[in-house]
Amino acid sequence: MKIVFLCIENSNRSQMAEAFGKLYAPPGVEVYSAGSAPSGKVNPKAIAIMRELGYDMQGHRSKGLTDLPPGMFDVAVTMGCGDACPVSLAERRIDWQIPDPKVLSEGDYREVRNLIGRLVRALIEETVAAK
Repeated sequence: MKIVFLCIENSNRSQMAEAFGKLYAPPGVEVYSAGSAPSGKVNPKAIAIMRELGYDMQGHRSKGLTDLPPGMFDVAVTMGCGDACPVSLAERRIDWQIPDPKVLSEGDYREVRNLIGRLVRALIEETVAAK
């Protein structure tokens, strides 16, 4: 099973979703993230905010759609970017309307992180149970 999280820059929301996916996914579930216009770097705030939960994102990098592995994805989740993140190679597409946290206060950034964590956990539980 393959899940991909997409946003525009692949520097905040989709990076955190990928991290949560790797934390929560059972063996056999591959988790990726990418952006339609990658920024080239992961936001240091995202790295710091995930470190609070014990996840080290230092090895993450901002990736584009062409960096994704070939083939179909079971699920593609866009994170508030709508049509700016086109994915035609997914059996199921979900759009989570999540605000871009890069301009938010630290407390609001944490709220976005926690929301993403809850959504990713629920998605993985639902998707794995359906297979």
